[in-house]
Amino acid sequence: MFKNLFAKLKKNQFLFEELVKRDFKKKYKRTFLGMLWSILSPLLQLIVMAVVFTKFFGRNTQHYIIYLFSGNLIFSFFKESTTGGMHSLMSNANIIKKINLPKYMFLLSKEVSSCINFALTLVIYFIFVAIDGIPFSFRFIMLIYPVACLLVFNIGIGFILSALFVIFKDTQYLYDIFTQLLMYLSAIFYTVNIYPEKIQKLFYCNPIYVYITYFRRIVIDGVIPSVEMHMLCFGYALSVLVIGALIYKKYNYKFMYYM
Repeated sequence: MFKNLFAKLKKNQFLFEELVKRDFKKKYKRTFLGMLWSILSPLLQLIVMAVVFTKFFGRNTQHYIIYLFSGNLIFSFFKESTTGGMHSLMSNANIIKKINLPKYMFLLSKEVSSCINFALTLVIYFIFVAIDGIPFSFRFIMLIYPVACLLVFNIGIGFILSALFVIFKDTQYLYDIFTQLLMYLSAIFYTVNIYPEKIQKLFYCNPIYVYITYFRRIVIDGVIPSVEMHMLCFGYALSVLVIGALIYKKYNYKFMYYM
């Protein structure tokens, strides 16, 4: 299945690259600062959250700004990527109706565009890490692992949401509510040690919390996460991708009837 996917992407490489460029440019079309919003937007969010939450949650948390930035960075990447994936088919309905192309190309182009924005924000993140006095080490290379797993996870969620959104337009409103709830359950601005140990373990049922925690362990704690953490990251990514691909394949033939 995935071998066939890559073969089709290679065959339509030029078109795929143009879709990525279009998606990236479209996001900042008619904006004065353009691509700078990729950097300014997360920074402004960080400033607001730091002002609001530092006094209440950051008093006893070491490197709280980086703690906060790590959570916001991962969650923002997840939300932008999956929300874009959800709209990827409907926003390209005119093209899909006229040209016979693999529909998942539109979803993957959104994912690549989100990755570019994430990479730009990651540069600012590391600048803040340096300013906060956290030493850089060889362990930082391990950050590639949770990012790769999260990317695969996002693609899986994108498959599910894009298929549902074509058929059920209410999906976008329900997803907005879901992501808001998920943000509060991902320990972005608070620490889970304020809860009993049994409650702390329940947080690992949230994949986004797992990816955020992996980031924090590497950057703030300076340790490589456990084997169990690695297995959780991979397990969530693979299971969601498989489920998403199956749902996408099942409803693929119905898309044209609802566009």
